[in-house]
Order: sequence, then C-alpha cells, then structure tokens
Amino acid sequence: ERIKHEDVSTDRHKDKHKEKDHRKEEVPHRVKTEPDNDHFYHSPKSLKRQRDNDETEFKPKKIKLENDRVDKKGKKRKQDEDIKPKKTQKNKKGEVADGKKKAKKEPEEKWKWWEEERATDGSKWRFLEHKGPVMAAPYEPLPSKVRFFYDGKQMKLAPQAEEVATFFAKMLDHEYTTKDAFRKNFFKDWRKEMTSEEKSKITDLKKCNFNEMGEYFKAQSEARKAMTKDDKLKIKVENERLLQEYGFCIMDNHKERIANFRIEPPGLFRGRGDHPKMGMLKRRIRPEDIIINCSKDSKHPKPPPGTKWKELRHDNKVTWLVSWTESIQGSIKYIMLNPSSRIKGEKDWQKYETARNLKKCVDRLRNQYREDWKSKEMRIRQRAVALYFIDKLALRAGNEKEEGESADTVGCCSLRVEHINLYPEKDGQEFVVEFDFLGKDSIRYYNKVPVEKRVRTFFYTSILNKHLQELMDGLTAKVFRTYNASITLQQQLKELTTDENLPAKILSYNRANRAVAILCNHQRAPPKTFEKSMQNLQTKIDAKKDQLSDAKRDVKSAKADLKVRRDEKSKKAVETKKKAVERLEEQLMKLEVQATDREENKQIALGTSKLNYLDPRISVAWCKKWGIPIEKIYNKTQREKFAWAIDMAEDDYEF
Repeated sequence: ERIKHEDVSTDRHKDKHKEKDHRKEEVPHRVKTEPDNDHFYHSPKSLKRQRDNDETEFKPKKIKLENDRVDKKGKKRKQDEDIKPKKTQKNKKGEVADGKKKAKKEPEEKWKWWEEERATDGSKWRFLEHKGPVMAAPYEPLPSKVRFFYDGKQMKLAPQAEEVATFFAKMLDHEYTTKDAFRKNFFKDWRKEMTSEEKSKITDLKKCNFNEMGEYFKAQSEARKAMTKDDKLKIKVENERLLQEYGFCIMDNHKERIANFRIEPPGLFRGRGDHPKMGMLKRRIRPEDIIINCSKDSKHPKPPPGTKWKELRHDNKVTWLVSWTESIQGSIKYIMLNPSSRIKGEKDWQKYETARNLKKCVDRLRNQYREDWKSKEMRIRQRAVALYFIDKLALRAGNEKEEGESADTVGCCSLRVEHINLYPEKDGQEFVVEFDFLGKDSIRYYNKVPVEKRVRTFFYTSILNKHLQELMDGLTAKVFRTYNASITLQQQLKELTTDENLPAKILSYNRANRAVAILCNHQRAPPKTFEKSMQNLQTKIDAKKDQLSDAKRDVKSAKADLKVRRDEKSKKAVETKKKAVERLEEQLMKLEVQATDREENKQIALGTSKLNYLDPRISVAWCKKWGIPIEKIYNKTQREKFAWAIDMAEDDYEF
C-alpha cells in the first residue's frame, strides 16, 4: 500500500520534484529485487526505486488511490499521511520535510532487527555490497619558497624524504618532538626514506631546521579557519558526496552506515604514555595492502586505476568490510559498520545479556572463589584472588606483552611486585592492599583497599578466562566489569533520583554515571578551557542573581502599588512579576546545577562507561519512569546506536 501511495504522490508532482530525484541514492538492482518478507525494512528511497522501475505495474492503481485519499480517514489515511501538497508536505512529527531541513531530520523508520530471528549457523550476513575505502590523498610537494635547512644550509629533499619531514614539521610545537624516544625513532625511519645522497649528508637530527615547514603548515591551518562560508560549503558538499558514495553499504537488503570508510593517512606514530615506538613512521596504505570482503554476487569495489587489491574475500562469518596490516606493530586494522548498525547492536545486546546472566549466579561464584582461597594448590589460590579483585575493583584482566613492543601498562593478572604494597594495618583499617600502576591508555590506577584476611597471596594467571567459561557460558573477566558497572548505575539511580525538577534529575543521573566511571577508573585530564568556561559560567550566575534581585524588588513595588490602587490591573501586575521571579529562580538553579556538574566531572570521563559498560536499557527505563526526554541522556548518534534498547525497554526494566 505504501508503494502505491508514494507512486501517486510522486507522479502528481513529478515535474516539481526533479531536483529531489537527482538526490536519490543508487542501490544495486539485484538487492531491491530480492524477495520481500515481513522481516525486511524498506526505506522511502528504496520504495521510490521500486516504483521507478515498475511504474507500469502501479499506474492502474492511481484512480483507486485518489478515492482512498479523499474518502477514507482510517488506517489508509494514516499510511498516506506523508502525501500532501508540496508546500505543506510534513513528516510524522508534523515538521516540514523539505530542502535542507529534511536532511537534518532523524529517520522516522528504523530497521527493527532485534525483532527478527538471528542466524544460528554463525553467519553475520547473507548479502554484502560496498564501494570499498577512500584512499588517503597523494602527497603534494611543498612550494619552492618553503625551505629545509641542514647545518645552516638550504637543502632540497626528494619527495619521499620531504613528505616524512613534513610529518615532523607539523608537530614542532608538540611535546612529543622533545622526547628522546620519539626523535630517535623518527630519525631512524626517516633515513630509510632518503636517497643515498641524502643519507650521507643528513646524519644528525639536531642540525635539521624544519622551521619554515612548520610556519607553512601553521599558515595553512589559519587559512582554513579563515575560510569563507562558500569555501566551507564546497568542502562540506564534497564530504557529503564521499559519505553518500562510500559511507554506506547494503547488507541483507538494508542500507547500513559504515563507521570509518577512509584509510588513515601516513604520519608519525604517537602512542599513549611513554610508548617505545613513538615517532616511528606509519607508512602509506596502498591498494595492494588491502583485503576487501563482500558477497560473491555483489558488485565488487574497484581499486584505483592501475592498481589492484591484495585479496578479494567473501567471508560471511566476519563483520569487517576492509582490512589491512599497519606497519608499526603489525596489527590488523579494519573498516567496520557504524555503531548504529545491526551487527554492532547485536554485539552490544549480547554483551549486556551475558552480564545480566551473571547476576543470576554471581553469589554462587563469589562463594566459590572464597572457598578456593583455602585450596592447597597455589594455582587455584592465585586464580581465586585474581577473580576477587576483578570483581571487587572492576579491574581489567590484563594480558602478557612482549617487552619493548608497547607501553608498560598492566592489568590484574599482569601486576608485578612493584605495583603493590601490603599493609597489616593502615589508616585505621586492617589488611590493606595498595595498588599503583599504569592501566589501559597509560592512565594511572591508584587505590588503597581493605581486603578479607585470607587474601594474602598474590597472583599471576593466563588461564583465568578458561576457568570462567567453565563457571558460566560466555563469562570472561570483562563481563564482571560490565556487570558491576551496570548494577552500580542501577543502584545509584534508585538512591539518588528524587521527584525534583529536570536539571536536578539530570544531575542525579550524571552522579550515578560518575560513580561508575570512578569504579572503572575512567579518568581524563581537565580540559584546557576548563577554568575559562567556569569563569564564564560564574559570570552568568552572578548576572542571573542580579536579575533575580531586581525582579524581587519589582514584586515588592507592585505589591505596594496594589495596596494603594486595589484594582484588577495592579493585581495582574503582581502576578506577572511573581512569575518572572519564579522563572529567574528556575534559570538560576539550572545554571548552579550546571556549575556543580561541570566541577564534579572535571577529571572524570563519563562517556566511556556510558557507551561501553552501562546497559542502555537501564538509562532508557529511568527516563521513561521519571518522564525525562531521552535526548537529555543520549545525543542523536547515541540514540541511533542504542535504538534497540530505546524500543525494547519499558519503565520497569531491571538489569
């Protein structure tokens, strides 16, 4: 019926909507001619494509549909609510769906993949088609006026060596270029790109002068900031074109967004913390390095002219579209689907369901590892102590690493003696363990925690997850972290939320989220603009207080006037002034709550836990229970990522 109705709408305004037809995105014919069933979602654009190809089939239905539109106002009218005269065409929310505004609207219809049956044969998709990656732009040599000097003398570099030199020049103002490891690794890799003549001359990095290069790139940066609106619009249009061409794929008859469709350009590796490989050259990725994954029966991505892909695969047991091996650590990089896609959503859903399953047996597991502390086997005692700390402190398990290959970061199972101090008594507490080590991303973890008396031996184990699998299907050390994060949020929301105004409820949510971030050690450095933004906020608060004082004086004056005149006009004036005071008090309170929230979040990163460790259904249920718009908790991108949870969770959901 929807196809028929859209057919009528488009035919009626065919001439007037030519420009919209040009914007329609192409989808391969074989996809849209696959058999339809109740599980397939069709966007309005896919329906229009069917209409254009099968126009003769639907033309005879026009007259009947016209009568339906005029005479019927039931379900058929509801289906046809998008069909209105051009000037008043609206979407389901009653908003004008025309021109640029239409592009900004969120999709009205979603593929509710969570209501479909999942494949049981291990396959991730049945059909996959995409355009491949966008390769990094080729290197553009520097203008002749931008010079490089060695030992005080101008020197012309060959293009390959010049390109690598520009990577260093762009970072002259960064502290990385002052670090010995960074400089040493850069110089070593840079020399590999030099000609034999350049190698013989350039032997000392200290004698290299990159200043003119650095100034050139600074000027370019300033020029980009000062671009006219027209120039910015051209770039925006080009980016949108690339997004439409490369940023989407067709998976199982549905259009899905791709997360990172651009190949990372070459540059210098930075790493996190004191990474031993900082400064090394990230080499340019070429088509010959890239493996493409798609359906056999799809239109295969074409490599740039004169090149070829490393390999073309058709593996529907994996979720990546493109892969290659990076040059620094030899790890495999992937182009994957966007977090809002079915593939990512299913993975998230399964992750939180596994954590929910842990809730059913967590008491039994806790009793078990306490019993294992008494074991005669050292291996079992170590394993039990490791599990105790992973559970109690939400520590990451930690993996073994080759020395010199990565930063010296550790987790629960890779802690060394220097990371721990044991105290029979400290700060009035018995049996205290003091942790001090660098965790993931080189973030320091420092904590003093009292433990149960039997937790004496420390641990090393690489078979912890194997043991956890025996205790519960799908259980890993990370599941404990997800479980403890989610259950903490739920408990905190119950304790902190009261029937106050909206800003106070949002503050309660952020405080609950903050408790989880602290548990998971999600720290951040205070933003560089933090002090300035707080000063600006305080200025607003002070100004609002002045306005409130003036408004209260106005109320007193109006009341005095009412006593003298005792007329209806004076009475209304008092009410108006009172409402103004109430409005200003609410605005002041909102600003003060914002200041409190910002101060408390100064060194805590709330986003990591909210997006990766907290079951979104807890937040959705909380919003529904307290009448809070979901937009206050999740932005547009996050709402797309958690569409399954928003649709699924009711106000009584319990993790």
